[in-house]
Amino acid sequence: MDSPTESPPAPSESLRGQVRRAVIWRSGSQIVGQTVSWASTFLVIRLLTPADYGLVAMTGVVLLLLNMLNGHGLANALIQHRDVSVREQRQVFGMLLLLNITLGAMQFVAAPLVAAYYREPFVADLLRVQSLLYLTTPFSSLAYALLARRMDFHRQAQVNLLSSFLGAMAAIGGAYAGLGVWTLVLAPAVLFATRAIGLTIAARAWMWPSFDFRGAGHLARYGGVVAGASLLSFAQSQADILVAGRWFDAHVVGVYTTALFLTQIFTNKVVPPINEVAFSAYARMRDDRAAVAEGFVRSVRVLMLIAVPFFIGLAVTAEPAVVIALGPQWHEAAPLVALLGLAMPFMTLQALFPPAVDAMGKPGTTAGTTAIGAILLPIAFLIGARFGIGGIAGAWIVAHPLLLALVGARALPVLGLSAGAFARAVAPAFGSGAAMAGAVTLAAYLAGPLPPVPMLALSVVVGGSVYTATLWLFARSAVRDAWAMLRRS
Repeated sequence: MDSPTESPPAPSESLRGQVRRAVIWRSGSQIVGQTVSWASTFLVIRLLTPADYGLVAMTGVVLLLLNMLNGHGLANALIQHRDVSVREQRQVFGMLLLLNITLGAMQFVAAPLVAAYYREPFVADLLRVQSLLYLTTPFSSLAYALLARRMDFHRQAQVNLLSSFLGAMAAIGGAYAGLGVWTLVLAPAVLFATRAIGLTIAARAWMWPSFDFRGAGHLARYGGVVAGASLLSFAQSQADILVAGRWFDAHVVGVYTTALFLTQIFTNKVVPPINEVAFSAYARMRDDRAAVAEGFVRSVRVLMLIAVPFFIGLAVTAEPAVVIALGPQWHEAAPLVALLGLAMPFMTLQALFPPAVDAMGKPGTTAGTTAIGAILLPIAFLIGARFGIGGIAGAWIVAHPLLLALVGARALPVLGLSAGAFARAVAPAFGSGAAMAGAVTLAAYLAGPLPPVPMLALSVVVGGSVYTATLWLFARSAVRDAWAMLRRS
């Protein structure tokens, strides 16, 4: 006889209030955690070499590929389905264990082949040690799903803060101890292990796994479609590293991936926690498509008002920003940062669609658009590589706006939104960002050569003033609406 069904508890407050509190906890903790992580990262960058980062970037391609199959979709299935029994939770736990043990073994065995592709023998040693990371995934994924079903993000936030702090301390300790490239293996190992333990305790996810999967087909199918979409996204997110790692040496790859890290800080660190909360909220509202559409439009407007000035500002201040943040030894990254910064707003917009579309029960739509990107982006990077590492960075500017148009064409009808409504949501940020870029460029030209710190300070003051003034003059209602959304409970 099946165990009793667990449904999300009836909320004692409005869903809007729950979402707002969840976003504050999840995003707030992410910001604090990432502040600690960034501080340690920028310190460690100054102690390690571009080749160290290039080697780990090569192993990261394999880690990301196999992590697409690690059962994240199964955890999402627990969140997306309204009623889930304890038996089904145990079945998902069993699936997660089998999947991740298999993935770890596959990585261990395939390590020499990957090293041969990159012509870097040391990559094999790194991959073998990193295969242990998969043992943490079943525990953290199950616990995360149980907490997300309850919209209980404050406990998750507390665990993330602790694990981020311990990971940062491990990174700093490893760098100062002279571990070199192994520092970049030790830090995530500490972070993942402590997160798995902490989330399991916070969610009270004490249960034995079940390997009797009868009756769990609906969960496996949903998880399989999400995994398929994720697997296809690998070709989008890692195609540049696959191409660069084959065409260029570890030093050049390290410079490129560090430039990518700097420009993707917002997309990779701020957007994911917001998407986690959004997926849970959209899943609860999925029977009211109008409410999902309204929530999506307003979320896009708020996020882009914050993201666009960051990306455009980074692009037009690349030289002083790189020298100040990374050190003068990383000056080669500045031209790449300038190119990548212009493409990142389009990538960020793409990242906002999947939670809403998947929560509406249409993960196949995400899989379809991801398949298109899996073809488009590798072709763009292969062409760009013929012009050097700058050509790979430049390929982002060409490919990602086109991919965003294709994603929007497929996803907007699922959400019941028109292209015009979407364009109106992002227009204030892009228009004001363009004005900001022009003003900063003109100010730098008039000021002439300046040391990095004064130049960056001048750019921030001019850019921030122009961006704010332009928004207030031409998009005042968007600013007011965004502020009201952030304040409303």
